[in-house]
Amino acid sequence: MPTTERIETGIPGFDKLIEGGLVKGSTNLLAGNAGTGKTIFCMEYLWNGLQKGENGVYITLEQRPDEILSDVARFGWDFSKYITAGKFVLESLVASDLTAVTTRIVESVKKIGAKRFALDSLTIASMGWRERPEEAFKIRSKAFDMLNTLKSLGVTSLIISEVSRGEKGEISKFGFEEFVVDSVVLLNYMTVGGASRNVQILKMRRTDHGKKIYPFDITDKGVVVKSLTI
Repeated sequence: MPTTERIETGIPGFDKLIEGGLVKGSTNLLAGNAGTGKTIFCMEYLWNGLQKGENGVYITLEQRPDEILSDVARFGWDFSKYITAGKFVLESLVASDLTAVTTRIVESVKKIGAKRFALDSLTIASMGWRERPEEAFKIRSKAFDMLNTLKSLGVTSLIISEVSRGEKGEISKFGFEEFVVDSVVLLNYMTVGGASRNVQILKMRRTDHGKKIYPFDITDKGVVVKSLTI
């Protein structure tokens, strides 16, 4: 069988759970509640790509770029020099129209030949569908188109989504994203018995991934997934 080409996330302890990295060109849902470390996870993935000569794009619909750069500077990640060199794009967009967001994503990825991409977040990009039920189908369709567009670009993507477990156990906002994407990675933040974080790989196509719940820390170097001792 041909070997599946993979992109190392570079996140300590994580790649060994997914056969060495994300499938090249895959679209991956990174789900979790606030405070679980989703933004740091994505920025670490993009930073590690830059160290390998792989250009990256981060589109945020929630935070200002300067806030993000300030937040991750404590890990020693100086993205500014890569932005200046045209190797990294960090852009804040207004989530008023999913089609416009998708168009801008395509422009940014193609402009710098990005290999890695992250969006924060699909939840914000598709806001309003519950408040406007008559628009639900249209918004779902645009979200579906955006995810498929990312696949067609050939970039290896992380798409942040806020967890909203439905009655049928779905993780994602609409309940269909997890079937469109190639993988679903869930970050949890537990406060019972002391605060702790863990990661669970719910699915990953073409990958014999870890099936357990793995603890992780956010250190002064970023996310570090710990080995299970039992």
